Amino acid sequence: MHDIRLIREDAAAFDAALARRKVDPQSASLLALDEKRRALVTQSETLLAERNAASKQVGAAKAKGDDAEFERLRALVSENKDKIAALEAETAEADSALRDALMQLPNLPNADIPDGADEADNVEDKTWGTPPSFSFEPKQHFDLGEAMGCMDFETAGKLSGARFMLLSGALARLHRALAQFMLDTHVDKNDLTEVWTPVLVRDEAMLGTGQLPKFAEDSYRTTNGWWLIPTAEVTLTNTVAGEIVDEAALPRRLTAHTQCFRSEAGSAGKDTRGMLRQHQFEKVEMVTISKPDDSDAELERMRGCAEGILEALGLAYRTVVLCTGDMGFGARKTYDIEVWMPGQDSYREISSCSTCGDFQARRMNARWRPAPVDGGKAGKPEYVHTLNGSGLAVGRCLIAVMENGQQEDGSIAIPEVLQKYMGGASRIGADGALV
Repeated sequence: MHDIRLIREDAAAFDAALARRKVDPQSASLLALDEKRRALVTQSETLLAERNAASKQVGAAKAKGDDAEFERLRALVSENKDKIAALEAETAEADSALRDALMQLPNLPNADIPDGADEADNVEDKTWGTPPSFSFEPKQHFDLGEAMGCMDFETAGKLSGARFMLLSGALARLHRALAQFMLDTHVDKNDLTEVWTPVLVRDEAMLGTGQLPKFAEDSYRTTNGWWLIPTAEVTLTNTVAGEIVDEAALPRRLTAHTQCFRSEAGSAGKDTRGMLRQHQFEKVEMVTISKPDDSDAELERMRGCAEGILEALGLAYRTVVLCTGDMGFGARKTYDIEVWMPGQDSYREISSCSTCGDFQARRMNARWRPAPVDGGKAGKPEYVHTLNGSGLAVGRCLIAVMENGQQEDGSIAIPEVLQKYMGGASRIGADGALV
């Protein structure tokens, strides 16, 4: 959410930044709402001062026996009380209207973000590894998985409908191994703290990270009002909602492996075969809570954590900076990491690492307190900065391992770093057996 004070200070700059995201100018309407709210507050404060002054004078008039003045002052106190109550109600409505308007607007892009309309305008920042070459036509993951009897979309469809799948046997174990490897790496090597979180949250948590109110249709809601999380970004980031964190406790770097749920609204016709785009999937998420001065460095660190998983698995990838037209709602800057998928002969996103600045922190009222300097008092609380990234999407990583490790006979080579999680096996045979 945006700081209305900054909009007051430079409305033109605010509108110009929104224009980079193809959003029409908003400052005039926001400032009109703000002016109305501030005027109501002023009126209420004036009446309250009058009422307090009159209340003090009531006793004096009574003591003097001035019944007429006593009745006049008492009537004024009562009248102002009613007016103040009405103004407070109007002020609350004006506050809500301004907050709702601000919550509909996306974050402002960093100055170094490339302008563009969509993913075609993203800018490649790095490539790593060489896509494998095959002496045969590489297959897609669903052909490999179904042939070995370990990936079943038909039964999943019978149970739940489209965009669900069943994994069994060696592929289910490989999927689990990937998640465990990611967690172990982030905890043991990258110094992240593992957290186990709920997957059902209240409205406030979804509001805090920006899924609500604008993107309600992208998530699932239970009949009793909980939301199924689209990613553990929601739960991990909201651990500091309403808190004031001491400077010494920052940065706070967290990771969690959870089930995730997305309605995939608007994705009709996209990736309809296979498990690239599912309603239910797993991710290992990374979230960092930092001081403002550290957030740029933390974004580079987070990106390195995600890239390191792919490098350890020996999977070729590229990292791109998202343009203004392809960035997520809450992001100030985003790196997309795209892994090579031989079956599709293309790179596909497997992680997005974003810094949100204080955009989410304002929605959550999450702040940090600077440490005392030279024995003085602690500094005034400020909003934290929040960052999030996939480290990685487990299902998409499974796809990449399958397609990059496929052999001509239909078997799949298991990356060396995963073999200890697979009972020492180095390959999944074409029949689905571990070898």
